[in-house]
Amino acid sequence: MKTNLITRKGYQELQDELDHLWKRYRPEITEKVSWAASLGDRSENADYHYNKKILREIDRRVRYLRRVLKEARVVDYSPQQEGKVFFGAWVEVENEQGECLRFRIVGPDEIFKHKGYISIDSPMARALIKKSVDDEAVVVTPSGPQNWNVNAISYQGPLSE
Repeated sequence: MKTNLITRKGYQELQDELDHLWKRYRPEITEKVSWAASLGDRSENADYHYNKKILREIDRRVRYLRRVLKEARVVDYSPQQEGKVFFGAWVEVENEQGECLRFRIVGPDEIFKHKGYISIDSPMARALIKKSVDDEAVVVTPSGPQNWNVNAISYQGPLSE
């Protein structure tokens, strides 16, 4: 099951996308559909069919965004989180082979536009919740359990290299 948690920044990005689709892009495509429809026979009118397809995709995304934004629970940073991994944290972990990963734990609807973001629903994030620096987390993967050590936690911004 997907959680409905989202960062304030992620919520604003989805709201901006919805506004753009509904107020700018959809009216533009609707105008093109109307123009193409005015040309007459729609059965072989490629402009009409192509723009109707785009309009359906826009409407599908608008419905999805409205539902997500309505159900979303914005989680803001709290000073009580400091020193432990919670939603919104930037985390650096290292495995036994010395491989380091840096990422931010966010809601599932935020991960697609940002490199270095992982979903709170992922096995890695679930294993790290409530861990502190130097704690070990066991992440269950299809290839078996993997141990990761927490090197750093930040809520202020990305961890530097």
